[in-house]
Amino acid sequence: MNELQISDLQHEILSVLWDREEATVAQVQAELNLSPDRELALTTVATLLTRLRRRGLVDHRKEGRQYVYRAAISQREVRKTLVQDLSDRVFGGELSAVVGHLLGGDDVDPEELARVKELVLLKERELEDRS
Repeated sequence: MNELQISDLQHEILSVLWDREEATVAQVQAELNLSPDRELALTTVATLLTRLRRRGLVDHRKEGRQYVYRAAISQREVRKTLVQDLSDRVFGGELSAVVGHLLGGDDVDPEELARVKELVLLKERELEDRS
């Protein structure tokens, strides 16, 4: 398994750490349990944080008798890996297939479309500058 491939729950834990910058196991658990249909045990959250730490995705420091965790990987890095994995598995790695699928829906917002055009132009300029 790629070190950046994570479960949905691990992603939620990282999201808490990205939002808060640092958190104890109890703080992460409280944040995750805000959903009415979820009640994670403290030990479950601690186990998941330990696994993420072993994989180098979170760091911790000791404060008194507890650990305070922080993300050791950026949200951008995780997004890139998740999108690349989806692109490879579902669209054979073809960027145009991914973009075509996303733009093929009826719910494309004109402002979002303008932003996509802007991103394409920026990428074109970047590629021109490299050559």
